[in-house]
Amino acid sequence: MLAESAASAGDPLRKTRVLIVDDQPMVRAGISMLLASEADLEIIGDAGSGDEAIKLSRRYSPDVVLMDVRMPGMDGVTATKRLIAETRENEDRLVRVLIMTTFDDEDIVIRALQAGASGYLLKHASPTEIAVAIRRVSAGETWLDATAATRLVQRLHAVSTDLPNPALMLTPREQEVLRLVATGMSNQEIRDYLVLSEATVKTHVARILFKTGSRDRAAAVAMAYRSGFAKPDDRIPG
Repeated sequence: MLAESAASAGDPLRKTRVLIVDDQPMVRAGISMLLASEADLEIIGDAGSGDEAIKLSRRYSPDVVLMDVRMPGMDGVTATKRLIAETRENEDRLVRVLIMTTFDDEDIVIRALQAGASGYLLKHASPTEIAVAIRRVSAGETWLDATAATRLVQRLHAVSTDLPNPALMLTPREQEVLRLVATGMSNQEIRDYLVLSEATVKTHVARILFKTGSRDRAAAVAMAYRSGFAKPDDRIPG
């Protein structure tokens, strides 16, 4: 999903701004080099820790943060949670976090998704896959490395069975969106009710489906009713 053309002729293409976070300088340099040939992506900086990632994100407002998980000090999951929380008040500038790690551990994936990450990518992914993942996440979609997909879905279903309320996996905003989806509201109606952009609503819906292991909106609504999170007499807000 390439950046959209600028409004006036002659203006440069709108590039996706990327911040790379990893405690190993060689890894950061390598990823930057791999993505340098992608005309629609712009590396706006790199950080070696979670704390530095938060500082640079405040300064440069990246669209996507490539976040390592295991770093000294603040780890990637905690940094992700902080970044998402700090940008949540400005929904149109909600930063997207793409977790990158050498560990195909579904526990880490679930923790990262619960923290607000939009996807998960292994560091040995090809340059093409990394670029595609960044574009997908920037567009409000989710991305999951294929090697972890099957185990993660199985784990999510197991968690949904064990927990009395699967919606506990969601952030407060995602819970609010799920309640509105369960009443039958469309993305446009949710957009108007919560005063968000439609792209932001789509992002929240995608994360709800991803975290709960729901194949579509109908499955997510069924999950909400089965868990008692939503009730049949819930009404569409006035």
